[in-house]
Amino acid sequence: MYKVYLLVSLKDRKSSYVGLTIKDIGDRLKEHNDGLSRYTKVLRPWKLIYFENFYCKMCADKREQFLKSGLGYRFRKLIMNSYNKLR
Repeated sequence: MYKVYLLVSLKDRKSSYVGLTIKDIGDRLKEHNDGLSRYTKVLRPWKLIYFENFYCKMCADKREQFLKSGLGYRFRKLIMNSYNKLR
């Protein structure tokens, strides 16, 4: 199963990262926090705040691209604002 996920930086709460993986989501988060991804190494630690499961790789790719687009960026901000209000 493919997973599209949203991370928020605990170092800079305005920074987020969207990724796609087939791995276990907890293992992938650990890789980000261990500095194994060059894109997320600087702003670690990261917290997983949202993810979606997909059976189809093409669907997961499209969802990841949407979340990285302008409209998807606004959707990510809504998720991040909801997360920050719950804290």
